[in-house]
Amino acid sequence: MNLPIATPPWTKLGSKIESMCRKAFFEFNLLEEETKIMVALSGGKDSLTLLYMLKAMSGRGLPPLEIRAVHVGGEFSCGASLGENFLKPICDALEIPLVIQYSTKTRETLECYSCSRERRKLIFDAAKEAGCKMVAFGHHRDDNIETLLMNLLHKAEFAGNLPKVPMHDFGVTIIRPLIYISEQEIREFAKMYDFARISCQCPVGQLSNRRKVKDLIGQLEEVFPNTRANLAQASLEFGSTKALKK
Repeated sequence: MNLPIATPPWTKLGSKIESMCRKAFFEFNLLEEETKIMVALSGGKDSLTLLYMLKAMSGRGLPPLEIRAVHVGGEFSCGASLGENFLKPICDALEIPLVIQYSTKTRETLECYSCSRERRKLIFDAAKEAGCKMVAFGHHRDDNIETLLMNLLHKAEFAGNLPKVPMHDFGVTIIRPLIYISEQEIREFAKMYDFARISCQCPVGQLSNRRKVKDLIGQLEEVFPNTRANLAQASLEFGSTKALKK
């Protein structure tokens, strides 16, 4: 089977995505002194793009990285939820060890908040067992602004996805190297390498508040064309200011 693997030399778009990843690493000091990274790998366009970029940057402007990947499977799971038969050959080709964890969620118990908490615990447990203090998620610019609006509208809290979040209770730090990159850019990149067809299979996620906020941003953009870029910039600037005050 032809594996949808992305490697340099990049096209113009690939070079831009790598450049923005590097910007995030250096501006937010994502690595600190760590070189062991666990990638949360759903198998969708975002997490695969992240995996390919980390592999490409390892030892090239960044220290040589010891990359590992963890996939959470189960009857129902957030994201593409592709199984070991698809992901393991990709990780083998990249020489990246893959760990499989399993969600307990069923159709009857499927709910976004509890599912997210369980998935994160499974991912963090796998990271700690592998000796990885850094866990990389494929959250991009649009995920950030959707989270920002959800928090603002539901909790009167101006908070998006921070590029770097120490999870003290779990002994790991979340990093988001794709934080500057738009979903559209990732989608186009994935099409070039034939993995854009993979999308979220969660039946609950299609009706979630996040889905409604995504639609709302699209409506706002019809009136204010710079909506996404401005929200993303405001989120990161405010987050940086809060971090400096701590």
